[in-house]
Amino acid sequence: MIKARITVTLKNGVLDPQGKAIEHALGGLGFGGVGSVRQGKVFDLELQSSDRAAAEADLKAMCDKLLANTVIENYSVTLT
Repeated sequence: MIKARITVTLKNGVLDPQGKAIEHALGGLGFGGVGSVRQGKVFDLELQSSDRAAAEADLKAMCDKLLANTVIENYSVTLT
């Protein structure tokens, strides 16, 4: 079995209203000096495979087809 973590974040230059709302809320909670908050998403997957190269290719295909909007998002795949 192969475990993987996929991290998806917005590309630089893409507006992040959720990140801005989090930044504002943190300031309202008394956490000063917080700036440039960007939010993203994380997927933890387990694949029933022992072939790491094939698993990584499958994970990238999953990202390209479903998990990330590659027009506005970047992703990284980490096998553990």
